[in-house]
Parts: sequence; C-alpha cells; structure tokens
Amino acid sequence: MSRPRPSLHRERVLIAQEAARLVRESGIDDLDQALRRAAARLGVRDDARWPRVAQVEDILREQQRLFDSASQPAALHRHRDAALQAMQFLADFEPRLTGAVLAGTADAGTAVVLHLHCDDSAAVQRLLDEHGIPAVARTWHLQLAGQTARAPFPGWSFIADEVPFELVVLPEAALRQPPVAREDGKPLPRATLAQMRRRLAGPGE
Repeated sequence: MSRPRPSLHRERVLIAQEAARLVRESGIDDLDQALRRAAARLGVRDDARWPRVAQVEDILREQQRLFDSASQPAALHRHRDAALQAMQFLADFEPRLTGAVLAGTADAGTAVVLHLHCDDSAAVQRLLDEHGIPAVARTWHLQLAGQTARAPFPGWSFIADEVPFELVVLPEAALRQPPVAREDGKPLPRATLAQMRRRLAGPGE
C-alpha cells in the first residue's frame, strides 16, 4: 500500500524548505534552479504542485535569521555596496540590479547580478578589457516581456574584491520589455542605480 501524499500546502512548504536549504548549504544562488532540484529530490514532478519562488525567498529569510544572523546581514550589505559601485562604473549601460542581492537573501557566496542594456555587447567587453577586469564570457537564457520563449543573451562573470559578479547584456528595448519570471510571466524585480542609492542611504543599510 502506497503512503499517502502530504497535503498540497504541506508539500509546497517541504519543497520550499528544501530549496532554501540548498541555497544556504550548496552554494546555489538561482532560486529557480534550487526549486527544481528540491522538487526532484522530493519526487514532485508536477510543477503545478511546486511553491512559488517568493515562498522560497520567505523561507530562506527565515532560515537565515535562525542560522546565519551573525554573518548574512554583513554579507548582504557588502554585496549591495559592491553592486552600487559596479552600477556607477557601468552607468552608461543603464544597469539594473536583480536577484538575491536585491531581494535581501544574498550571502557571502552569492553573485551580484546586473542586467546591462546595450545593442552592442562588445562595448561591455571593451570596457572590461580597458580596466583589466578578467571576466569569463557566459550565456544566460531569459524571456523578455512580450516574448513567448526564453532566448540566449551574452554576458560575463568575474570576481572583484572577493565578490562574484554576473553581467547579462540585454538589448536596449529590454528597458521597456524587461525579463519576466518563468513561473508567472511577471517582470523580474529590478532596481536602478538611483533606487539603490536611496536604499543604501536609508536606515538599516
């Protein structure tokens, strides 16, 4: 006789808890990837039964408050400060901060993810070369608003002052058609340079 499945709510909580644990303990900083791995480990193949990424973020914050309160806030502040400096350096490319550093769940190993907007991605490479930044070329797959499928976009990853960075180069049109989340098609949370300046100038930062 097979064991009864937990309720849908409990199942989603279990998956979210496992995904958050993977982020904290396995160095995965892509919540969508962590969610997929967690669901696979728990044998839940029907993605309609998975929690939303926002639920994983909430549980990750809870776990960080319980287990990482001595280190995570300082790491997050350092990453946000590094993000601000990088956005100032890359200001000509209309940078947008996204991911865990913006969401507040970043730790010491999390990458600062910046979306740059430029129709000539080689211009970003030239800037990195001019300043002697040893970056590795990579490709990211994202879906832009108004599109029906994910598409490849060029970018670079590097480490500066022990903080990892990921730069994703999007067309200038993505300022009006930003990347959307895979789960619900809503625009990914992103912050401008001005917004990050205000955030870092506020209390608690």
